[in-house]
Amino acid sequence: MTVETSEDNTAGTAGTPVDPAVAAAVAAGEAVLEHRFGSAIALVDPEALPGSGPATVVRAKIASSPFGLPRTLVIKHYPEAKPEAAPDPFAQEAVSYQLFTALPPEERMCPELLAHDGARRVLVIDDLGAAPTLRDKLRGRDARAAERALLSWARSLGRMHATTAGREADFDALLRRLGGPVKHEDSTPGAASAQLSALLSEHLGVDTPEEVREFAAAALERARSLAYRAFSPVDLSPDNNLVTSGGVRFLDFERGRVRNALIDAAHLRVPFATCPEPLALPAGMSEAMVAAWRSEVIAVWPGLADNDVLFAHLLDHQLLLVWVSTWTVLAGGGDKPAALVTWWRNLAVDAERLGRHEVAGHATAVAAALDARHGPGLELPLYPAFR
Repeated sequence: MTVETSEDNTAGTAGTPVDPAVAAAVAAGEAVLEHRFGSAIALVDPEALPGSGPATVVRAKIASSPFGLPRTLVIKHYPEAKPEAAPDPFAQEAVSYQLFTALPPEERMCPELLAHDGARRVLVIDDLGAAPTLRDKLRGRDARAAERALLSWARSLGRMHATTAGREADFDALLRRLGGPVKHEDSTPGAASAQLSALLSEHLGVDTPEEVREFAAAALERARSLAYRAFSPVDLSPDNNLVTSGGVRFLDFERGRVRNALIDAAHLRVPFATCPEPLALPAGMSEAMVAAWRSEVIAVWPGLADNDVLFAHLLDHQLLLVWVSTWTVLAGGGDKPAALVTWWRNLAVDAERLGRHEVAGHATAVAAALDARHGPGLELPLYPAFR
């Protein structure tokens, strides 16, 4: 199939073959824009953008428009049918953008949603341009630029939580309109808490004391609390965040939902734990990121201004995040021993600071066993910007 650029406003470049998935995305984008604005809006020069999710992502130019639309925009088209009995990534993303587009521009931590259509499973968003991602900054050579980007990311995450706190009912109502299952809590932490002790014993010869199992169970229960709930992108990978002049902006909401915001904050202590190849941050960076995040949320959650309160919550979610990461690896879901050793050691330090000696001792034992099995002397290297 070919898509041409011409006076009759057909998208594409004359004579240049276009990937059928890209052509379908452009056609869906044109259709939803026409429905939204009541007049045909032609898209030209489509460019496929990389992505690992189920959507076809395309940047395209607007040939001409009387509506003051941006010169370029981004189309996300979900060609697969809605999944049965599971969260729908199209619905999650469309509703997430709707939630933020209803906010004032200064409170919007993502591109603006211009149009969407549930039947065509397409959304059209503002194009933030060719700004570098947080991943680019971390893998660059400028330590100061990487540090500024990380602090901006933490502040933007906090602002996202602050502006969406108390809006769970709005999110659920929007999700119902698109037919998505409204309540879908992640069962992974529960599975990890139930199974990790046996895996640690089997693979590493480390027993988990009853006090530690009880602490993990209590942390899991506290994580389910209705307190501190706000919108979360869930996928906090650094390549999903653009570093713009106005701060870091989030891009990927295919798993977005409302959950306990402290789960996201724990990722500031265990940075990019869900990425295939996480690396380390310099000493003190996580603490600075937590401070930046807290500065944005204490207006809505003033109790977190108390260090004892905040750090207790962070330890809960830090432990659960480290347990989930370890459970995933020991159950056959990857191999990142240096990261696990580093995260368990950090967990031991943070638990000891709060006087949770049983948790600290267990974390130290697991770190040592992992290092003995995969090392010795394992240490997670820093991101290139900090080397």
